[in-house]
Amino acid sequence: MSPSRRSGSWQEYPKARPRRPGPSAPRSGGRSPFGSTWWGQAWTEALEQRARLDVNRLPRGRTYARSGAVGAVSLDVGRITALVQGSRAKPYSVTVRVRTFDDDEWTKVLDVFAGEIGHTAALLDGELPPGIARDVASIGLDLLPGPGEIQPRCTCPDWADPCKHAAAVCYLVADELDRDPFGLLKLRGRSRDEVLAALRSRRAGPEASESYSVARPADTGVRARDAWRRTPAAAPALPLPPEHPGRPSILLTDSSPDAALDVGALRSLAIDAAARALELALGGAASGLELTRDEDLARRAAALVGPVQHRVGPDLETLARRAGVAPRTLLRRALAWRAGGTAALETLDQQWDPGRDTTVEARSFLGGGAVARRNRVTLGDSQLRFARDGRWYPYRRSSDGTWEPDGPGQLLSTLADTRDDISDE
Repeated sequence: MSPSRRSGSWQEYPKARPRRPGPSAPRSGGRSPFGSTWWGQAWTEALEQRARLDVNRLPRGRTYARSGAVGAVSLDVGRITALVQGSRAKPYSVTVRVRTFDDDEWTKVLDVFAGEIGHTAALLDGELPPGIARDVASIGLDLLPGPGEIQPRCTCPDWADPCKHAAAVCYLVADELDRDPFGLLKLRGRSRDEVLAALRSRRAGPEASESYSVARPADTGVRARDAWRRTPAAAPALPLPPEHPGRPSILLTDSSPDAALDVGALRSLAIDAAARALELALGGAASGLELTRDEDLARRAAALVGPVQHRVGPDLETLARRAGVAPRTLLRRALAWRAGGTAALETLDQQWDPGRDTTVEARSFLGGGAVARRNRVTLGDSQLRFARDGRWYPYRRSSDGTWEPDGPGQLLSTLADTRDDISDE
């Protein structure tokens, strides 16, 4: 809806449903906390409360993490790495080192794991039970990072510890731990296979456990003939789609100035494709591949326009320049698309005759003095345009005299009911 709502006018119609975060918000959920599992949330709490990092940089890191500037986050033994796109053309390289447990500490940790049958069963089933961190803490160790155990480093010129790029990577570790809780154990020095092999050897007896603590052999697995005799289990359920669109990889090198490839445009398209793919996976009806070039451009532009203040921002201006369209023209197309998709977009430029009876009702709705011209009915700075989907789309006259879409399309009866409700108030 436009900012200038006049009480009692037809412009006071119900708001449209919120749009799913688009390309400008690759980590959907807005300001939602990092980590949806207990271990992801525990990592974030340890990062903010115990690791003793610069508290003034952590809020900027959260904002950067949500912006989509961080590439794929890799968790390895005692180390986290990622590329982060900053203000410069070349991405910064971030490395976060985490203190690993030595062999004696790992022996104590594995004893804790094996000493509780519930922990062992959960770990062998690929899960990290909530009580496991408390039990490890009882022997004087901690799976989560404590003071001085996180050492972030970044190739950017910022001297802060951590800088916003490194802080963003630290926060996104929570999302990685949501996907694989064994990443927390890997940061402390042992891979998933090593931990599970150690637990199996302890179940086999003390001799096997002792031999593992010295040589740490690989899991021997199951004999082929034993596996062949087993009754096949039921097929596992299909995995659920991810909660957030994936983040595209950051290119390690920039294109040459004379190359036709625009790295920024390529990244924008990749973000948009990931968001559309997730929408399809969640049950979306349309893929977007059926849209024309102008329709798809309007769809992408709609994600770059604020919900209230309709203005040409830098992202929309960049998209307009790349598409060879005037920014104000693209803004009008974006507003129309958001109001009602392809049907609303047609009302921008197309005029057609829906029949006199249709426009008579609209003239009566707007009031005396309303003028009908084909599918458009105008009264002063207010206008209704009839679309082929059977809905009327409101328009308002802007300061430069052009007509701009001013909200979602509705049936004339709905607009009348809304006006009557406002009058009753």
